[in-house]
Amino acid sequence: MKAKAVSIIGGTDGPTSVFIAGRSSKRKPLRERIRQSIYRHRRRRMAKKIDVNPHTLEEVAVYAKKKYHAKEVSKTSKRYTEQYASAKEALIVMHKPELLGGLAKITRPDVFDETAAQELYRQIQLRCEMAASVPDCEMPMDFHIYEIKTEDGRMEMDIDFKWDIFGMSYSGNKKAMKKLEKISRELHLYYGVSEEDIRKETKRYSSLLTVLSS
Repeated sequence: MKAKAVSIIGGTDGPTSVFIAGRSSKRKPLRERIRQSIYRHRRRRMAKKIDVNPHTLEEVAVYAKKKYHAKEVSKTSKRYTEQYASAKEALIVMHKPELLGGLAKITRPDVFDETAAQELYRQIQLRCEMAASVPDCEMPMDFHIYEIKTEDGRMEMDIDFKWDIFGMSYSGNKKAMKKLEKISRELHLYYGVSEEDIRKETKRYSSLLTVLSS
């Protein structure tokens, strides 16, 4: 089974995970530079096609249920509890880092060896545990997972109505992946953007543009 994850974490001001790679002194290969140039061109082209047509996440959920028969994943399932914990930790890091003390920002070591890797893992585990122990009143959420199934594939849509989290992941064979990718693009387009999103190039606008350009 092939898998692909396309995630928009946060709407207008939701949390966003950022992965930063160190700069290399070596020039990027020609193939990579061509690929990036094509992507930038596609991104500029897609930007011209985005229209103002925003919907709320509540409307997105209703639309997915009606058109694609999306089913909500039980909040008692292992999958839900694990992803809820992950989303909660991300929200705390973004909005209330003081609740995590010195673990709010975990620094990756410059050089990896067994000791450094163990220490990094220890800090990550500690932060997960600390985030899980934060009372719901300190970090209220309205987190839901919806599942869309096709003959040979499955899509998962993660939404938090309070924090404007909107994320998707899907897996399946080649034929299913193509169909699920099309559904993903449609749902992101249905969520849409406002005039203000376009004018200010908000995270919601940037995320939609990224999905359309992929």
